[in-house]
Parts: sequence; C-alpha cells; structure tokens
Amino acid sequence: MLAKCHSGAVYGVDAQTVEIEVCASDGAPQFTMVGLPDQAVKEAKDRVSTAIGNSGFKKIESNITVNLAPADVRKEGPIYDLPIAVTLLAATNKVKAPELSEYALAGELALSGDVRRVRGILPIVLEMRRIGKRGILVPEENADEASVVDGIDVYPVRSLREAVDFVSGALPIAPVRTDLAARVAAGRDGGDDFADVKGQDNAKRAIEVAVAGGHNLLMVGSPGAGKTMLARRIPSILPPLTPEEALEVTRIHSVAGMLKARESLVARRPFRAPHHTVSDAGLLGGGTHPVPGEVSLAHRGVLFLDEFPEFRRNVLEVMRQPLEDGHVAISRVSAACDFPSRFMLVAAMNPCPCGYTDDPKHACRCTQRQIAAYRAKISGPLLDRIDIQIALPPVPFREIVDLPAGESSAAIRARVVAAREIQKRRFAGLRGIHCNAEIPARDLPRFCRLDAAAQEGMRLMLAQLDLSARAYDRVLKVARTIADLAGSPNVTAEHVGEASTFRELDRTYWD
Repeated sequence: MLAKCHSGAVYGVDAQTVEIEVCASDGAPQFTMVGLPDQAVKEAKDRVSTAIGNSGFKKIESNITVNLAPADVRKEGPIYDLPIAVTLLAATNKVKAPELSEYALAGELALSGDVRRVRGILPIVLEMRRIGKRGILVPEENADEASVVDGIDVYPVRSLREAVDFVSGALPIAPVRTDLAARVAAGRDGGDDFADVKGQDNAKRAIEVAVAGGHNLLMVGSPGAGKTMLARRIPSILPPLTPEEALEVTRIHSVAGMLKARESLVARRPFRAPHHTVSDAGLLGGGTHPVPGEVSLAHRGVLFLDEFPEFRRNVLEVMRQPLEDGHVAISRVSAACDFPSRFMLVAAMNPCPCGYTDDPKHACRCTQRQIAAYRAKISGPLLDRIDIQIALPPVPFREIVDLPAGESSAAIRARVVAAREIQKRRFAGLRGIHCNAEIPARDLPRFCRLDAAAQEGMRLMLAQLDLSARAYDRVLKVARTIADLAGSPNVTAEHVGEASTFRELDRTYWD
C-alpha cells in the first residue's frame, strides 16, 4: 500500500516542499530510503523502527521503500522522523488516516516515541501555508514558534502515539494560535537606559542621528571613554519591530537554531556582539550546509564590533558586500543560499594600540609608525561605508560625579520614532527602502535636495576632507536624517554642517 504526506526542507531562510512517499509491499522485510538523504536522514530508519515499537505498535514485517521527493534536492537533519513514521504506519494499515494528505508533519523522534524539537520550523510552516495545507503537526516545544503564522492550524504533539491518534481521528488536539502583534508589543520594553550615561553629549547626538536614519557608526576613544556603554544602550532607542519585521527576524533565528524552547518570536531588534576572534564564516555565514552568520543574525538590528582593528583583515573585508547590498549570497556544491543582512554596524576602537593617544592624563607609549599601522587595519573602502565617525574624549571623574543624569532612552526613542515615521511616509511604495541609509545613489537628488547655501557647504566639506563619491553620498544621507529629526522638509546648510562634523575622523585619524 502507498501513503503520502508532506514536510519541508530548509535552504537559507526559506523552505521547499518535500513529499514523503512510503510504499509497503510483500517480500523480505527491508527498509530502503531514497531521495538524496544525508546521514542523519538515513539513520531515521533505526529511530523510526524503534519508536514505532515503543509506541505500542506491532513490528512491521514488510518490504518498505521511502521516497523523499523531489529526488534531486538534498534532505538534511532529523526533521523527517515524524512524517516518515506516521506515513509508514498508514502504508502498512497499522492506522487509518484517510485525511493524512491534508496535513504536514515535522519533528525528530526519540527512541521512546517522544517528539523532539527541531530548528527551522518557521519557514517550513510558511511553506506549508503557501501550498494550502490545512494544518501542520509539530513538536510541542516548537508550537509557539510555528503558531505566529496565520492561515494554517498548528497542532502540538508530544509523542508519535499522539500524532497517530490525531490523524486517525481518535484524539482531538486544539490548534495553537498566537496574536503576532500582541507578542511583538509585549517584548519591546527593557534593557539599559541612556539616562545612566553622564557626559558624552556629542556621542549621544551622533548615536541618535545614526539610529534615526539607520546609519553605520564608528566610535574612537581611549579606554574608559564609554564606547561599549553607549553601544549597549543603542537597542533601548531603536524603533520597535513591526510584526512583519519580527517574523522576518524570527525566521533567521529559527533556521540558525537560536530560538529557545517555547520561544515564539524575536520581538526586540537583535543586538549581536561577536568576539574579535570570529572567523569570516562565523561573521558572514556558511559551512558545509550554510547557516546564517552574525551579519544575518543582526538583521533589522545592530551588529556591534568592539576592538574593531583587532578583527582579522579578511573578516572585516567580507562585510563590505552585505553592508552595501543588505544580503549575503553563499554558494556551495549542494546549494546556493541567500541570507538577508540589513543591519546597523556599530564599531568601537582605540585611537592607537595602547589606547591613550588623545588622553590628557595618560602618556601614549606608541610610535607614529605603530599608530599608523594600527589604524591602517581598517581599509578605506570599509571606512567609506561607515556614515558617522566620531571621537569620544575621556570624561573626568569629577564631571561624572557632578553631572546630572542623562536624557532617558524613552525621550530619545520618541524623536527617533518620529523621524522614522517621516521616512516611512517618504519611502511609501518603494520596495527595499526603509530608512535614509538605504536610499540608492540614483535617488539621492530626489530625496536630498540642497538649497544654494547647503550646496556651498557640501563643496567646502569635500575640499577640506577629500571624500570619495561614496562618502559624499553618505554625508548627504546623514544630513537628510538630521533634517528629519528637526522636522524640516528640506536639507539646509545647518544640517549639512552638522553632518560634516560626523566625518571629522576622515581628516584627523586616517591621514
């Protein structure tokens, strides 16, 4: 007898439909699996057979052939255990499941018959909804994650026996449903507050501008200047994720196996801070079976690189393409994957190897040659892609004690959100543009019109700083954001002047 059901195979952050066909025929008992399975899928034969026996079913004495279609797509991982087991029982008449084809299944089986959680369940549920499945059976620990998708019923199962009883009609299971918008709203608050930061007003202004427009940011300062403290408070002023963005981010974390058990959604913008020993594959993504790297895990959030020059040169250089294009294309013999990577880069570094070049109270021990070599670790093309570059002077201890508490994150976030709303209206109907930092160069004259005084200011800045064409475009985008924060429809000389102060390091540090 032949029985069929559906599951999914994850490639990149998307899934492809996989049809599981099981044929049971007379003959010597054997179990054959075809359809380009990897080793983990091949081992399903032993897990499934043992789980079936430990779930109270009689041993199967038939010639079994399992086909995973399409046959030219490689199948990976233990996600097919549950669909193979249920379809096998239907094919051997151990259970009656006339509506099995209406449901999709995914899950790993323990030898006891329990169903274990798997990664990548969210893109699979989205794919099953696309092909019109009525519902999908998933491990109970994956149910919250799967239920954020509307338009398909999600049924949590704890064991093979529960799954079989459900598809045979013997056990009703209530589908799990999640209010996506409510989950996103509930996870927005929390985190460190900018009110804890005293002094560094110029840096806080630069951060506000960077977040308001989605601009990349580099902070240079001696140890103790507050670079890391400021960076770790950036999530508290980021605009909240929309439900669509939350689903997009959660899908990446689901594929990477980063979601915790019973965690349904990534409701806050990601903040990733990899150590400087990270490899290029760890940062960009990859592996034999490609998985998302740090630049994709930071999608729609912040990627913080502390001790910027300590990262290996080749690791930093691979970021140039995702910083420009907003996605990472990884090609392997088995598959080609495309991971989204639209993130805000925040980097921090010392001005020299010892860190005290510009510190008035500490003597620098570095030679000019050492300082030049240290700063040269950051290439010009990479610096061109960092919109805002600022120096953080050390704050004397006495000022820290005497200064009042800083402005709260809530107050700063209100201005950021107002500026982002202006950008949302500006870019309505334009695909792929969410904030000023994403404006293509061809559209800059349309969105960043300068009056005569502003044009003169830009001309003077170019003459002083000798910027590349890409850096010029980025200064223009920053000026557009400053105008949005001021509620100005036009970019004026004042906005251009402030934007030019955020490129001062072009002249003082990299010459």
